[in-house]
Formats: sequence, C-alpha cells, structure tokens
Amino acid sequence: MILPAVFLPGCIVSKKKFLAETARADKEHANAVDLQKRLTQQTDLNRWLDKVSKDLKVRVANLQDSIVNLEGNVRSLNSRLSSLGNENQNTTKELNSTKEKIAEQRRRLEQLQALIDQQQKATEALRKKIADALVGFNSNEITVTMKNGKVYVSMQESLLFPSGSAEVNPKGKEALSKVAAVLNAGKDINIDIEGHTDSLPIHTVKYADNWSLSTARATSIAHVLIDEYHVTPARLIASGRSQYDPVATNSTPEGRAKNRRTEIILEPKLDELMELMEKK
Repeated sequence: MILPAVFLPGCIVSKKKFLAETARADKEHANAVDLQKRLTQQTDLNRWLDKVSKDLKVRVANLQDSIVNLEGNVRSLNSRLSSLGNENQNTTKELNSTKEKIAEQRRRLEQLQALIDQQQKATEALRKKIADALVGFNSNEITVTMKNGKVYVSMQESLLFPSGSAEVNPKGKEALSKVAAVLNAGKDINIDIEGHTDSLPIHTVKYADNWSLSTARATSIAHVLIDEYHVTPARLIASGRSQYDPVATNSTPEGRAKNRRTEIILEPKLDELMELMEKK
C-alpha cells in the first residue's frame, strides 16, 4: 500500500532557516576571509609605512646633519668673507698709501729734475762767462771745460809760475783778475783751487816734495784772489794734488807740461738741491 507523501509545515520552515543560516554563515565567512585579507594587507601596509617612516627618519637625520654642516660652512664662509673684506680694506689702504707715496716721489723727482736742469743751465752760463772773460789767452795756457756739473779753469804752469816756484807772475795775475771779476759778480759759486805737478820729484830748500809745491801754488792763487781781487775768503778751498791726478802721460815732456797746472774748479751752490735730496 502506497502511502501518500505528507509534508509537515515545520520541516519546510527548518530547511529554509537552515539555508538562510548557511547563506549567512557563508557570507560571514566570506566577510571574515575578506577582513582577514584586508587585515593582512593593512599589516603589510603598516610594515611598509614603518619602513618608510624609518627611512624618512634616517633621511631627515642625514638632512639635519647636512644642514648643520652647511650652516657651519656658511659661518666659515661668512667669517672668511669678513676676513677677505678686512684684507681688501687693508690692501686698498696700502694701495692708496702706495699711490700717494709714488705721487709724492714723482713730485720730488720732478722738482729734483727741475733743480738739476736749473743747475746745469747755471753751470753752462758760468762756463760761458769765464770763457768770454779769458778770450784773450791762448788755449795752451788756459782751458775752460765742464765736467761732472762743474766748470774747470785749468791754467798751465807756464802762465802762472816760474819753474819750481809758487810765486804768481804778472800774466798769471792778469788771468786771475778776469776770473775774479766773474766770481765777484756771482756770489753763489763755490771755488776749489787745486795744484798739480808732474811726476818728476822736487826737493828744494823751500819745497820738500811735489805735495808741498802743489799746495803752495794753490794757496798762492787763493791769496791773489783774496788779497788783490777781493774774492770772499770763505768761498775758497785751496789744496794740492801733487802728481796723483794727471791729465796726460808723464813719460814725455809734453805730457808733463800738461800735468803741471793749477785748476780753479767752480760750482754754483747746490743748497736747494741738496736740501731736497736730504729730505726723507
């Protein structure tokens, strides 16, 4: 006998509920799996963030060290810049001082050159006056030359003195009068008188050697200029050079004749020039 199927309402409800619960559980499980996956991802992210954070901290620390170093370099450079600025100021001051010194030296050199030029002109003018005054005498008796900024009036023994004597003869006094006239007209002239001999030795009662004769001749000329022609004594210097400043050879009569001479050496006073040269 076949019994008809009978379905109770309570059984149907339980199955639906089971299915619903099963579906919910599956969903929750899926959610849990998804959550677990998300948690894993979050953990990985956190780890990555931690690593990034650590890296950033290291980089920040390195940058801070770099900043400290750069700040130190900046301070050092500022200090060096300040030092260079001071050095530049000092160098500028020294340069300006040097320029001022150079300008002052140039000014003094220009003054000195002007005085030298003036001195040369005065010396040349004096040479011409002396030469003009002595125009009547022979060149083998008197020569007038310029040397080392001075005028040399060289008078031979034959014009001034007898052989072996220091007494000036009349023709020599005539020549000296011409020279004295120029000297008295120009007061700012220094006068050196130098006696010279040849190398032949002399020994007389009056003159022991050539030194004595050359000095005596220079002194005699000084006395003629002072006593007879009123040249101021303070302007004169008389000295003897004996045989030791020859102008020609002493091995020939002609050369020895040239060496037996008396030179009147004239030089315009250099007071202003010497004062400038002696300045610091």
